Amino acid sequence: MGRYLSIIIFGFSLIAGIAAPRKPNVLFIAVDDLRDWVGFMGGYKGKVYTPHMDELASRGTAFLNAHTAAPVCCPSRAAVMSGLLPSSSGIYNNGQWWKPNLPSLVTLPEHFRNNGYLAVGAGKIFHHTVGNNPPAIWDEFQRLVFNDDGFSRSTGRYLTLYPYTKRQPIPKEFPYSGITLYSPEVDWGVLPKEESEMDDYQTVKFCTDFLAQEHTKPFFLACGIFHPHLPWYVPRKYLDLYPVEQVQLPEVFNKDLDDVPSAGQKMALRKNQDLEKVRAAKKWKPAVAHYLASVTYADARIGQLLKGLDASGYEKNTIIVLWSDHGWHFGEKEHWHKRTLWEVCTRVPFIVVVPGMGEPRQVSNEPVSLIDIYPTLIELCGLAIKPELDGVSLVPLMKNPNYTRKEPVITLSEERHASVVDRRYRLVRYSDGTEELYDRELDPHEWRNRAADPALNSVKERLARFVPQKWATPVLSKKAFQFNPKNYTWKHKKTGRIIEGGKTP
Repeated sequence: MGRYLSIIIFGFSLIAGIAAPRKPNVLFIAVDDLRDWVGFMGGYKGKVYTPHMDELASRGTAFLNAHTAAPVCCPSRAAVMSGLLPSSSGIYNNGQWWKPNLPSLVTLPEHFRNNGYLAVGAGKIFHHTVGNNPPAIWDEFQRLVFNDDGFSRSTGRYLTLYPYTKRQPIPKEFPYSGITLYSPEVDWGVLPKEESEMDDYQTVKFCTDFLAQEHTKPFFLACGIFHPHLPWYVPRKYLDLYPVEQVQLPEVFNKDLDDVPSAGQKMALRKNQDLEKVRAAKKWKPAVAHYLASVTYADARIGQLLKGLDASGYEKNTIIVLWSDHGWHFGEKEHWHKRTLWEVCTRVPFIVVVPGMGEPRQVSNEPVSLIDIYPTLIELCGLAIKPELDGVSLVPLMKNPNYTRKEPVITLSEERHASVVDRRYRLVRYSDGTEELYDRELDPHEWRNRAADPALNSVKERLARFVPQKWATPVLSKKAFQFNPKNYTWKHKKTGRIIEGGKTP
């Protein structure tokens, strides 16, 4: 009887296992300031070494027409993590904290936690501003070797000269680039540090250590890689891959701003003085070389992470998402920075790998937005639906890369300018009503503004319908709050109101 009872129990166990399979894990990889200069996107005209990102793209779907919701770190990341456009959240710039302004907001990892997941991570996921990541909303609070917490603001971001992990005097060699620009972070060079001592290496090590452990719950593991964000500090071996004499500068058009409205010219010339200094000092190619080296260094960290996943036993049931928050200009549109609404800044690397879904090496050219990540993961992981999200699920595109998306995607700036992109065209509508229109198929560099071309009026009118009619009031600046790191609360300086953020476990 005992034998038959055991068989019956075992049979029920098999049935239960079939009926309720373990939900998929998620490995969520954010790479900072990464433009289309990666192998699988072909944005750089010379040779760029990104074997690990290229291999990751071969595992699943590479979205080659993916765009950020905002062209600068904080609002872009807030959009990804909330699933809301800046026009819905009111988060438009780097000086705004989401938590005290939107205390009831359920972020992406918190939604996973609320649906039975273990949610942990390290590195730059949210923006770096203090207090954006109260650890009580995660299942675990991890204290890393460089004194940063799970879902940290970014490794070394507050330091005088990051990615050093401890505050220390600026070394006599600074600036390593030999040129002083608008901020101490605008520097590049080779640091006297071992690769294993650098913050991104330590961030990934935290994540691979996590993957090496046994977990009884499905997990959402976020890994935020800070390179290739400034400063472009890299170990020598990565820089040696890019001899200055072999560096390819981006193609630029000297009169590129002549047909751009004044609002666009103002946007472009915001950091123009740095571009002029870099050119005058003959540092243009060295700067590009160090950025490329930083891209390859970030790629090495992705390789380190994927090696840990593949060795963990979790790889067959883990969804991988890789994205970047925005691109970076190296002289295109006479600009040296981010914060623009043109292709160089809005288009970003974006890969989704779902075991058992689609074909290897899938490519989609449909316009997609990073705000689509939240609803996509909800569908893939069977989480509770959140109808308030602004994005849409990309599962149909991963099942069929020839699927046609009905709506374009938008990128918004803090000045209430908007960019609308479909498969072929880009409309830029400024807050004063002036416009740019580019045929991205015939004019991939966006050198010819065709907004005044009557033959394209119907295209312009169609895209203009997607420019937000309502813009949320900007949330309060972080200067409006006093943050208490002991208990993760914020005090509104004017009213004295206390906003709870959760206590450190």
